[in-house]
Amino acid sequence: MASKQSNNISFKTKLLLSFLALTLLILAGTGINFYLKYFTSNLTGNKEYLYIKTGSGFEDVYATLKSENILKNPESFLYAAENMEYKSKVKPGRYRLTKGMGNRALINMLKAGNQEPVKIAFQNVRLKHTLAGMVSKKLETDSASISALLDSAAFVQKYGFSTENVYTMFIPNSYEVYWNSSAEKFFERMHDEYVKFWNTERREKAKKISLSQTEVSILASIVDGEALNDNEMPRIAGLYMNRLKKGMKLEADPTVIFANNDFSIRRVLNKHLRINSPYNTYLNTGLPPGPISMPSINAIDAVLNYEKHDYIYMCAKEDFSGYHNYASTLSEHLVNAKKFQQALNERNIKK
Repeated sequence: MASKQSNNISFKTKLLLSFLALTLLILAGTGINFYLKYFTSNLTGNKEYLYIKTGSGFEDVYATLKSENILKNPESFLYAAENMEYKSKVKPGRYRLTKGMGNRALINMLKAGNQEPVKIAFQNVRLKHTLAGMVSKKLETDSASISALLDSAAFVQKYGFSTENVYTMFIPNSYEVYWNSSAEKFFERMHDEYVKFWNTERREKAKKISLSQTEVSILASIVDGEALNDNEMPRIAGLYMNRLKKGMKLEADPTVIFANNDFSIRRVLNKHLRINSPYNTYLNTGLPPGPISMPSINAIDAVLNYEKHDYIYMCAKEDFSGYHNYASTLSEHLVNAKKFQQALNERNIKK
């Protein structure tokens, strides 16, 4: 009787242990399955970034992940996305795909909208529509949208500019901007940077030389066009300030080249000087209505801190060093000009 009872206890113990073992196996399997679906790396490494366009839904994101072969196991991502309620929380942007990233980390990043900004750098850009093309290569928005705003009198007027001088708002530098920024957002960001740049010190200096911020930048664009060496900028700026104060025409060759829309010109001829354009400073007194290029920071500061002297004429040096000979009288200038013309002829530079 005792032996039979002992056998019954042993059987029940074995049954319980078997049940516990099975339960542990199930839990272990569930845990492993959970780990594999959420934490194991699911990236193929084929792409460095995932781009989610504005207006995209989950189906668009999933289609991109599959078509660009970003995921090792798309089905596991789909499972995790459903359980983490990502389907209704898609946010556009440019997302860095980090090596070893699992579904959980990827989805958390996408849900939070933790995108990585792009870097946009520009300087020495001659035309505003060229800038629009450069920016559109970095952002989701296209060049046509940016150009349309630059050419919209109503839009740029909100920021205090005209379509002719709006280019002075863009301060050449390197900026971090979100890839999915609209043309309007990009414009707003550039205006914020413009306001930061024109701090109290610069505004006071502009006021002291009786020029508006826009006029400083327009003159700076001419200085940029004349100066091949930054250390000569303050002297060139001083020359043009002398001409403005005397009511003389600026007679700046870079403005003539801009007016002719021929940037291959190396030698400005009389035929170039006759073009009827508000940008031709050989025909018109004062500053042109807008910049002839995006003015550099060095040129802007050179105008604000221009060199005080009596020069009203300058001519490129005959040694082609990029520097200039200066003169206070026309007779002195004609001597300098003759030397340069001879140097051009010797090098057979006709246009």
